[in-house]
Amino acid sequence: MTDPALPVLHVRPPRGWVNDPNGLCRAGGRWHVFFQYNPDSPHHARIVWGHMSSADLAHWREEPIAMRPVPGGPDAAGCWSGCLTVDAGTPTICYTAMPGTPENAVGCIATGGPDLRSWTRTGPPSAGRVGPPGAHTRDPFVVSIGDRRCIVQGHGGPGLTPQVLVYDATDLTDWRLLGSLLDGRDPVAREIARADVWECPNLVRIDGQWVLLVSLLRTAGGHSLLSGVRWMRGELDDGGPAPRLVPYEGGTVDTGRSFYAPQVLVDDGRALLWGWARELDRDEDWLAGHGWSGTLTTPRELHLRDGRLVGAPAPEYLAHRAESLPGSWPAARAPAFRLTTTGPGALICTGAEGAGRIALPGRAQVLVDGSLVEVVSDEGWRTTRIYPTASSSWRVDGGGTIAAHALR
Repeated sequence: MTDPALPVLHVRPPRGWVNDPNGLCRAGGRWHVFFQYNPDSPHHARIVWGHMSSADLAHWREEPIAMRPVPGGPDAAGCWSGCLTVDAGTPTICYTAMPGTPENAVGCIATGGPDLRSWTRTGPPSAGRVGPPGAHTRDPFVVSIGDRRCIVQGHGGPGLTPQVLVYDATDLTDWRLLGSLLDGRDPVAREIARADVWECPNLVRIDGQWVLLVSLLRTAGGHSLLSGVRWMRGELDDGGPAPRLVPYEGGTVDTGRSFYAPQVLVDDGRALLWGWARELDRDEDWLAGHGWSGTLTTPRELHLRDGRLVGAPAPEYLAHRAESLPGSWPAARAPAFRLTTTGPGALICTGAEGAGRIALPGRAQVLVDGSLVEVVSDEGWRTTRIYPTASSSWRVDGGGTIAAHALR
C-alpha cells in the first residue's frame, strides 16, 4: 500500500533517512542531486551520499549510492555534506569526512566518471580540522572569486563565534586556509544570523550580486537546535590575504520550522535552491512504522527583488502533468497538488496524524506532496508538514478564489 505521507515528486528514496542536499549539478541532459542518506534506517547514522537524477525537475530516478563510509578511513563514521565541481574535466566531490565525533571532521575529495555513477577516493584529506578543542568545521562549497577557485566552510562551536572560513582550492587535494570570509561579530550578521555554528554556507552570485546563505546551529543544554536559514547580500572585498564579505542587508530564507541546510546551483546564470524538509513532531513509533524520514524541497528559482531574496517554484516542476481538481477531493486521488488562493484562509487535512491545519495568507501558491507543504506568498516561503492518512481529504476554508491542480 502506498504511504500517503510519502512525497512522490521530490528527491527521496522510498525508505531510510534523508537530510542535506549535496553535489547539485546538471550533466548529460539531466539534473543531478546528491543528498545525505541512511538507506538502512529512518535515523541519522553512518551517512552515505545518495543520488537521484531527473530530466524535468519533477520525476526523479534513483541512481547508485555515490559514496559509503570506508572502515578505518577518514570518513569511517559518515560521508557528510559537500558539493560537486568539475576539475580539468573530472567531476569531483568535495565533502566533510567524519572519522568519529563532529569536531574531528576533515575535508576530503572523490573523483568520478562522466556518468556520475562511480566515485573513487583520492589520497589523504585535503583539509584538516581547524580551531580550538570543540570547534566544528564542515560543509565545503566551491566558489570562484575573481580568477581563483575557493572553498568556503562553516565553522564554530559552543561558546565560539560562528564563521565562514575561506580556502584557496586551486589544488583540490590541498585546500589552503586563507582566513575568515565573515564572522558573527559583523553587525549585520550579529543581528540576523545569531548561532554557535554557521552550517552549509553557500556563497553565490544572484542577479549579479553576492549572496551568502548560512544555516543556524545553536546549542542549549548540550543539545543542538536547528534554527533556520539566513541570507546576506554584500560587497566582496578580495584585496587582502583572504576575501571578505561585507554584508549590508539580509533576512530569512524560509520561515518554516521544517526547512534547513539548503544548497544552491547556479547554472547558466539561473540560481536553483533545494533544501532539506525535516519531519516535525514524529515519534519513534511513527518512524518505525513508516520507515523513512526527511525529504528535499521543491527546487526554487532565486532572485533579488526590492531588498529581499525571493523564490518561485521551478516552472518545470509545475508544468508536468497538471490537471484541474474540484474544490474538495480525496487525498488518495491527488497525492501531489498545487493550489492558488486570492484571500486569507486555511488548508485543512481531515484525518491527519497530528495537526491538520495551516493558515494561508491573502494570496498564496501552495504546493503539497504527501506530507510536504510549501506555501509561497508575498510574505516569502514557508515549508512545513501535514501528515495525511489513507482516509484523509483536503480542503481550503476561505481563501477567496481557489484554483487546484493535481501534479503527476
